[in-house]
Amino acid sequence: MTTAAEKPLELVLTRLGRQLRELRNQRRWTLAQLSQRSGLSEPYLSRLESGSRQPSLAALLTLAEVYKLSIPSLLERHAAPSANTSCTVIRAAGASARSANGLHYRPVSGGGSLVNLRAIQVTVPLKRRNDHLYQHDGEEWLYVLDGRLRLVLASEDHLLNPGDAAHFDARTPHRLAAEGDCAAQVLLIAAASPRPLLSLAQR
Repeated sequence: MTTAAEKPLELVLTRLGRQLRELRNQRRWTLAQLSQRSGLSEPYLSRLESGSRQPSLAALLTLAEVYKLSIPSLLERHAAPSANTSCTVIRAAGASARSANGLHYRPVSGGGSLVNLRAIQVTVPLKRRNDHLYQHDGEEWLYVLDGRLRLVLASEDHLLNPGDAAHFDARTPHRLAAEGDCAAQVLLIAAASPRPLLSLAQR
């Protein structure tokens, strides 16, 4: 039985699924073609589009890169600013909080034509119930605002305090966990993989 508390999430997932399906259909891609481009499995993509699966933060970053959109534009395409806008201001009250794979986050970067860099304010709850390692294309840079953060990066394990930062290849499996007696507050910036430079012979 669906509770009243679950309905808002269901509505968000349904709307997101409809937007993801619309984006794919606009490009005339099959699920198999999107799977090849994103590295996400066809069944997982199908469940996202049907609204029956909550996406991970890594999946959102990956799909935003595939569709050349910012995360706010991907989540709320109707609110995306014009491509002619030179500066997008994200007000504190205008960026709604969301949850995915055990994290709470708030997109704090703009949309429009500026899509290569995505900034996200992340809250890592204490005793986060998720030990899965995530990976996606591009790079990540994070800065610890408050609390203590454990960054697990493949075989590496780093304990970060407020003021500490980390920069790593996001294709390396990684996860975030809070240490101590409170949640960790993190500013995370994800950048798309740089396009390879053409050699003189290719130009």
